[in-house]
Order: sequence, then structure tokens, then C-alpha cells
Amino acid sequence: MSMGLDFDLVEDLVAGVDEVGRGPLCGAVVTAAVILDPNRPILGLNDSKKLTEAKREKLYDEICEKALAWCIARAEVDEIDRLNILQATMLAMQRAVEGLSITPKMALIDGNRCPRLAVPSAPVVQGDAKVPAIAAASILAKVSRDREMAAFELIYPGYGIGGHKGYPTPVHLEALARLGPTAIHRRSFAPVRVALEARLALDPDFTPA
Repeated sequence: MSMGLDFDLVEDLVAGVDEVGRGPLCGAVVTAAVILDPNRPILGLNDSKKLTEAKREKLYDEICEKALAWCIARAEVDEIDRLNILQATMLAMQRAVEGLSITPKMALIDGNRCPRLAVPSAPVVQGDAKVPAIAAASILAKVSRDREMAAFELIYPGYGIGGHKGYPTPVHLEALARLGPTAIHRRSFAPVRVALEARLALDPDFTPA
């Protein structure tokens, strides 16, 4: 989605790109790409992990309103299991950049590597703390994924997903051992694989649902 664009007012169309969800045991990896409008500054942009939930939610709405263009994309659990988490993340980043309604002149990627893109790109280590557009992307990705995890809390009660967001906390690992994996768990991740094997040993007919 994008807001109105006056090309005469924009000197550099740079997209910031970031991801959320490489480490969790369940759910998609979510990415975002954002082109900020230099004429509509957004105060308080920072690494999403350094912001409170309330601040992230407020900035999410402001970014969506003021950015020249933004896109939230993802790679699903089956893609993560098939490709591996790194390649699935790169795929989701490609989708985010390709989904922008404006083609950027360059994409700045948080981290130390870039996906294959049709536009020039460069990695920026700790970019979400250095580049406002990457910080904006990190906020969109995190808020979007956190909302999804809250919804999964209702679909898969007992795992605490709304709290730990899928990360391998003691609460999550205990629930995995007790209940077995769900359909949104990443079977290529060792704790999920071990839990599934243990569950199948007890119940050969068990199917994640």
C-alpha cells in the first residue's frame, strides 16, 4: 500500500527491509519493506524490540499512514521446513520488496546478507537501530506477527503462544512435550522434531492439527 507520491519531492527512494520470526518454533517468518516520506517524518522510530508494545502499535498506524509505500510479506511454515529458515527469510524479504507499490532505487536490508532483488541492495548490520526505514519495517513486521500469534493463542490453547510468540521458552517447550506439535510448528526445528517423534512413539496415529 502506498500514500500519494510527488516524485519531484523525493530525492532517494530507499526501502528499509527487516524480518521478525526467524527463531520461533512455530508460525511464519514475517518481513516488511518500507519507503519513508522525507516530507512526513515519523518521530520515535527505533528497533522494534526496544519499544514498548503500546509504542509499536502507535507507530505501526503512523507508518502505514505516512510512508510512501509499505508491504508486509511472509514465508509460511511449510516453506521454512522445505527451504530452511534462512532461505525462507530471504524469500519473504523478496516478496516484501516486490510487493511495494513504488519501486525503490535501493533496498537496505537489516543484517549481514541480502536476498536476490531486482533493485540494488546493501546489508546493514543492526540496521533497525541505524536506518529509520529499516526500523519502520521492523515495527510493521513485529506488530503484524505479534497480532497473528495472539490469534493463534485462541486456536491452539495450552501452548502460551500469545505470550512467548512461538519462541522456545520453558513454557513452550513443556507444552510441546505434553501436547505435541500443532500444524503451525516448524518440524525442521530440532525441539519440534524431537517432540513429534516422542509423541508418535506414544501414539502412532498422532497428527498435528
